[in-house]
Amino acid sequence: MTALTLSTAAAPGLRADAIVIGVAKGAAPKSGNLVVAPGAEAVDKAYDGRLAGVLETLGASGAEGELTKLPAPAGFKAPLVVAVGLGTEPAKDDRYDAETLRRAAGVAARALGGAKKAAFALPVGDSGDIGAIAEGVLLGAYSFDAYKGNGKDDRSAGAKDGKGPLAEAALLGGKPRDAAHKGAVARATAVAEELNRARDLINMPPNDLTPQAFAQVAQTAAKEHGLKVQVLDEKALARGGYGGILGVGGGSAATPRLVKLSYTNSKAKKHLALVGKGITYDSGGISLKPAGHNETMKCDMSGAAAVFAAVVAAARLGLEVNVTGWLALAENMPSGTAVRPGDVLRMYSGKTVEVLNTDAEGRLVLADALWAASLEKPDAIVDVATLTGAMVLALGNRTFGVMANDDAFRTAIVEAAEEVGEESWPMPLPEHLRKGMDSPTADIANMGERMGGGLVAGLFLREFVGEGITWAHLDIAGPAFNEQGPFGYTPKGGTGSGVRTLVRLAELAAVGELG
Repeated sequence: MTALTLSTAAAPGLRADAIVIGVAKGAAPKSGNLVVAPGAEAVDKAYDGRLAGVLETLGASGAEGELTKLPAPAGFKAPLVVAVGLGTEPAKDDRYDAETLRRAAGVAARALGGAKKAAFALPVGDSGDIGAIAEGVLLGAYSFDAYKGNGKDDRSAGAKDGKGPLAEAALLGGKPRDAAHKGAVARATAVAEELNRARDLINMPPNDLTPQAFAQVAQTAAKEHGLKVQVLDEKALARGGYGGILGVGGGSAATPRLVKLSYTNSKAKKHLALVGKGITYDSGGISLKPAGHNETMKCDMSGAAAVFAAVVAAARLGLEVNVTGWLALAENMPSGTAVRPGDVLRMYSGKTVEVLNTDAEGRLVLADALWAASLEKPDAIVDVATLTGAMVLALGNRTFGVMANDDAFRTAIVEAAEEVGEESWPMPLPEHLRKGMDSPTADIANMGERMGGGLVAGLFLREFVGEGITWAHLDIAGPAFNEQGPFGYTPKGGTGSGVRTLVRLAELAAVGELG
């Protein structure tokens, strides 16, 4: 990953491949003129105060995410200036918000792939700004190159095109001896490294990331970070009566797993349980997906990846909260041993489920894991899943839905997501939709009314949460996998959606501000 340093050096004398500055649309009435953002004063001075005019001549408008390159002025040790748009200039006495800085840093870091060093002279007011810029750099510089190379065994990053990620970023305005600044960089590094590990898992091809392989990744991370890990294989799942996970995974030669990953802190007063859907490949099973809907189904384990990353990040940050992650891992394939529409599964909770559609499999594996989590009586449970296409239709490709059995908890999650720069939206759990899952054969069916299908899925999951336990469901089906071009600090492919929200929830729980 990109190395981060804090620097109080002036931009002109810094040896680097590029100096990154911010520009914005003027906020003054009828202005519309480009303005140079704070942090770039020395650069602007070197252009005799005409930098904004030069950039306007080159077509820069200051629009968010816009990037303009120009030669550095005489006397600079860096040969290039990179101006990145910040959107509209904030009103007087206001500052650029953290997400604006995060996205700008991400755009610049991605554009500077292959460079040895870049100096980021973006607006810095406090340690929060330092953390946002650091996080944006680390997330924006991400690339998945493990399967690219000139030779069969050459999997080094960037081997194919000779361009790895930006090697080093100096954050100008950051104070190397300031505890708050150093802490902000340390937090950004821990969160971004684990989020990028989640992206790696999501991007891995399903022939390599089987449920067993995912479990091994968790075991390795547990050893590295002092976590407790328990892996239930297909035999242990059968002994325990985990009918949902076994039913979904029964059609595949790659057998299912349930992984429990635990971080404990001796000073913790709260216990947060996280449950992740980990379908390492989803063909739809007997209810086979149509052509054109299979190609990205390696990403159906994004919820488990987010949970895994959040638990490890909590450990790295030393948060004073106990966090348990449950990874419900299975591959959903059609075969002679696959679950069929019409089958009835007895779940870990003892409830029976009539399977009407084998492509509604995520809720089945989550149901078992939710009940397992409930038995430990945590203070709250949050599950994360690429669960329904209906949620994508409702909220689009960049926003995840939040459902909960407690309105205040749902609001807290939406606010936490906004705080860390993830887009979410509160969704209801209408009671009238529950009747559609009534089954003449079993306690409940895994399908209900078609309209409002994302909400129906949430109602199904609620059935498997222990009584009196605060619970929320994050449906990340839209933002988990970006099939379009990269934007901000978000790459094409796996995004790591949900990781930062989960980490923030753990931080809030650690200081007694979550529920």
